Amino acid sequence: MVKQRSYKIKSYVNASHAVRWKSGTGKKHNHTWEVICELHAFEGMVSFFDIEKSLHGAIDELSGKYLNDLPAFEVINPTVENVTEYLFDKIDEILRANGAMLLRIEVSDSPTRSFCIDVTERNLPAEEVQADQTQQGQSNA
Repeated sequence: MVKQRSYKIKSYVNASHAVRWKSGTGKKHNHTWEVICELHAFEGMVSFFDIEKSLHGAIDELSGKYLNDLPAFEVINPTVENVTEYLFDKIDEILRANGAMLLRIEVSDSPTRSFCIDVTERNLPAEEVQADQTQQGQSNA
């Protein structure tokens, strides 16, 4: 059995948007978006403080903004699905630069609705799993 460890961090951001439909643009409205990130650190433990600071670099870009006005959403409709895709790409890039990778992101625009992106192949490269197991064995010795 191979254990794959992960961290989960929740963040919240207030932002507004209006969904564009074929018949026109809907009404501008606010959300407190919940963003839940599950990540894997390539080397042992991570500093929650450092990871949260990195995540907020991407999430805070949306804070207090009308998403339709942001360059990323001028053409792309600012739906929960597209906001999730946008955040996945931004956060994964930031995490990889800091020795981690995003395994899963869940973005909610209400308490009852979420959209998730999960890395389909969760198996990490064999050398990373082996290194992780070796580190765990050394710390348990």
